[in-house]
Amino acid sequence: MYKRLLSPGIKCLLAACICAGIVVGCRKDNKNTGPSGNNNNNGKDTAAIKEDSLRYLMYQIMQVTYADGGRTPDKGLPMYYWYAQVPSINPFDTKYANADSLLEAMKRYAINPATKAPYDRYSFLDRTGDLTNRLQNGISAKSIMATSGDNGIQYAPVLDDTDPNKIRLFVLYADKNSPAGQKGVTRGWEITGVNGVTSFTNTNSSLSYVYNSIVGASSVTLQFRRPDNSSVTYSLDKASYHINPVLFDTVMNVTVNNIQQKVGYFVFYTFADTYDTKGTPTTTKIELDKVFTKFKAAGIKNLVVDLRYNGGGSTNTAEYLDSAIAPASAGGRIMYNYLYNDKLTQHLSTVGLPPSVSFPAQTGGLNLANVFFIVSRNTASASELTLNNLKPYMNVKLVGDSTYGKPVGFIGFNISMYDENHKEKYLADLYSINFETTNANKEGGYYTGIGPDAKAVDYVNLPWGNAGDQNLKQVISYIQSNKFITAFPNGRLAREAGTELLSPISKATPLSTFNGMVDFRLGKRIVGGR
Repeated sequence: MYKRLLSPGIKCLLAACICAGIVVGCRKDNKNTGPSGNNNNNGKDTAAIKEDSLRYLMYQIMQVTYADGGRTPDKGLPMYYWYAQVPSINPFDTKYANADSLLEAMKRYAINPATKAPYDRYSFLDRTGDLTNRLQNGISAKSIMATSGDNGIQYAPVLDDTDPNKIRLFVLYADKNSPAGQKGVTRGWEITGVNGVTSFTNTNSSLSYVYNSIVGASSVTLQFRRPDNSSVTYSLDKASYHINPVLFDTVMNVTVNNIQQKVGYFVFYTFADTYDTKGTPTTTKIELDKVFTKFKAAGIKNLVVDLRYNGGGSTNTAEYLDSAIAPASAGGRIMYNYLYNDKLTQHLSTVGLPPSVSFPAQTGGLNLANVFFIVSRNTASASELTLNNLKPYMNVKLVGDSTYGKPVGFIGFNISMYDENHKEKYLADLYSINFETTNANKEGGYYTGIGPDAKAVDYVNLPWGNAGDQNLKQVISYIQSNKFITAFPNGRLAREAGTELLSPISKATPLSTFNGMVDFRLGKRIVGGR
């Protein structure tokens, strides 16, 4: 995330806003100048002025020019990837109630001919700064505007096979450092009560109640049934914590031709950055280093990276993970390419944007036969980037379901204004699409997702690493026979060693996590932002 609008390039942008009367009180001889240029702010209150400032600055960054605030539009450098498809818009038009509605309007213009729908289902404004803190510093909340974090739980509803109108709730995962994780809550636990409510129906009202209570509220009391049928009740308060994206890791033994092979398996749920804004290694880097040190010491020949719930995050972490996995032959070669809009492409050296990213001269040295990625419709962006980058250099196999479909990413802009007392006021973080990526073979464009090599159902009531997990069964089948299983018996209500296997309902509320990839490094490279 480009952190402040105070660098030389950004000051030019603010200067243009001063001339337009959007940034208030920046000159002592022109205090309280409003959008119309007069001195009474057109009768607008502070909230309205802030919203006007945000709309104007957002539009300038996306559609006019980041470099000089729009003073020379014929030489401008708009940052939005699809800027050319968006017509000229007056950001102050009253039909746009706020900056969010303006952004939604701008997203409608670039149409994917394959789907007949807009390309951009991704761009958004973060008005709390919470996301930036999560991704760049690896910390849940305690950011610019947010005052609390979360309880660390992601869950899924499944149909109750005894009554099709009822649902049951299961924990998908809980961050080990979160309030829930610190209590031992983990995948496979059933949530049997939410604030005393113990019966849940397959209706929008019931699903919303559960979501708002577990994800939205500052505190919640949950009753759990553990896999051993014991019960426990915990009251969980939202809190800030250092994110640990490694949910589970192990070294499995798989017999191949009467010989035991070591297979590394770990579950990774978010791409929080490997270094924070101060250059300190984050929990993400520390935990990844532990995992790969463990795998290397075990001499694994196959690796399974479980990204089924990973919506992405920092491209720095994707690069770190790829460098740890890639073979020695990839050293120094292209990892992925950037695609920018035409104006930025013509001025890459001037702006300071790179055309590509390469692997380090030396990779992790695992010498793998295969790398398997467990994926789903929740696998997005930086996750897709990670697996796509490795395809030109090694045998990559996908197991599960098709991925989300997001080959584009954000640079990220922190938008601020000055009040009448010359104090900087945070407005929002702008995440609008700025680039697309392809791998070394120029493969990309997966807007509708990347299909798996082998299908597998996600049974959410099974603990991590359980032998009944269809995803792991597919992986083991391929390692042993070089073939995937073509069909599994009994469908959703199959049983494994007496255990009922349950998959989520299709109308379940999506995971309350970020889908995307942010290249924080690009913001620092833009001229004026170094």
